[in-house]
Amino acid sequence: MQAWKLGPALATGNVVVMKLAEQTPLTGLYVAELIKEAGFPPGVVNIIPGYGPTAGAAIAAHKKVDKVAFTGSTEIGKVIQKAAGDTNLKRVTLELGGKSPLIVLKDADLEYAVEQSHFALFFNQGQCCCAGSRTFVEDSIYDEFVERSVERAQKRSIGNPFDPKNEQGPQVDEEQMNKILDLVESGKSEGANLACGGKRHGDKGFFVEPTVFTDVQDNMRIAQEEIFGPVQQLMKFSDMDELYHRANNSIYGLAASVFTKDIDRAMMVSQAMQAGTVWVNCFDDFSAAAPFGGYKMSGIGREKGEYALDNYTEVKAVTIKIPQKNS
Repeated sequence: MQAWKLGPALATGNVVVMKLAEQTPLTGLYVAELIKEAGFPPGVVNIIPGYGPTAGAAIAAHKKVDKVAFTGSTEIGKVIQKAAGDTNLKRVTLELGGKSPLIVLKDADLEYAVEQSHFALFFNQGQCCCAGSRTFVEDSIYDEFVERSVERAQKRSIGNPFDPKNEQGPQVDEEQMNKILDLVESGKSEGANLACGGKRHGDKGFFVEPTVFTDVQDNMRIAQEEIFGPVQQLMKFSDMDELYHRANNSIYGLAASVFTKDIDRAMMVSQAMQAGTVWVNCFDDFSAAAPFGGYKMSGIGREKGEYALDNYTEVKAVTIKIPQKNS
């Protein structure tokens, strides 16, 4: 996220003030150390720790800031856009929340699709804005897909993230852990089937068990709200038109994915998805040249690629009349 902002902003000749997420400032501060070591002129890159309601709000409302780029929750994205509107109408790009559909058609390589859907959701403890958090599986393969997915989740190793044997570390803080567990309880109370997990792991640290829900209905909180944790929802579909409606039935539109051996069906699904990024037979496969951003409440604007440069430039038209020489 830091590189996606610094690269285009500096390449187009801007000075940067970057506030780091208060939960995770250390890596960003280390980049600041490297920037100094590399010999950037003082004041070109300014990296500061701080809290959102103070340091973040000051940047969003400052009348000498011309552009804000933010990655985070939709809730805070709205606050930033309002602050920009209330002050100097600074340009705003937002990369916000997601509830991305991952679609598995009946002709897909099942073993591969199970592993990829597992990665798409559980990567980084589920703390990924474009996580494949709504997995739609065609009805004829649904039961087998559920069985394999639950088995895979139960094998997921949890523990010290500095131990390479572990696949999953803790959530970022206690607040996030409690939010995840609250949403798990809502899934149980609303009638989804808890196939595995669903509890805190151990009594030290903010670990959450790899969790899988089946028989999830579209109106449930776990199907509508961004969980940002290791909670996979498996949903059955039988009709493609039904699928398109359900997959797009979200306030978000950050990413989507489809697994199939039929490229024509893959292209049909890709065109139907209201999402800024669609992956075919893969997930979280990024290219620095490909634009990334969301539809609807997943954000405004695009990062990476040529599109990112437009965010940090202004267009100016200069018209010159050339006087005619006297004959």
